[in-house]
Amino acid sequence: MQPAIALLEFDSIAIGVRAGDAMVKRAPVEITYAGTVHPGKYLVLVGGDVACVEEAYAAGLEAGREALVDRLFLPAVHPDVARILRGARGRVTGDALGVVETRTVASTIGAADRGIKGADVGLVEIRLADQLGGKAYCVFTGAVADVEAAIDLAVDHLEDPRVLVARVVIPEFHEEMLENFKATTEFAPRIHGGGS
Repeated sequence: MQPAIALLEFDSIAIGVRAGDAMVKRAPVEITYAGTVHPGKYLVLVGGDVACVEEAYAAGLEAGREALVDRLFLPAVHPDVARILRGARGRVTGDALGVVETRTVASTIGAADRGIKGADVGLVEIRLADQLGGKAYCVFTGAVADVEAAIDLAVDHLEDPRVLVARVVIPEFHEEMLENFKATTEFAPRIHGGGS
């Protein structure tokens, strides 16, 4: 059985800390990650058994509703989403690349999960908030039609369509851009030589 995850995104650090504390007090979750992201938001991510994660999620909503920016509960997160959230990076394969960019971390994680579950694509990366002005994005790879399907699924089921910044599908991703992309999507490491 796939594990569950829940993420709460707050615009107040103090209230986010209080909500995170309430979450781990309410139910024994297997993992807890909490901390600040740009621009002054606070994230709490918990994972584990579905019932425990659902209880923790409810406690966090109760304790922090007034500062809630976005939220996500995935009772069966795709293993690749979980792996990439832990810092892994997927390979670029196929002949197309697709990107979904949103204003919130929770919406991007949900989009990544929906896209990879519903289409025959790979998940390359999920970037979350820091050094992005609070935005986030996920990247799919595969055949053009499959990437288009993943992007459609990811975007069509956003809880609030206003969080979408952009969606793109790039067929035949150019080799020069691919080399940059394989190294890192961050600009500074490429200039400084640390990304290759």
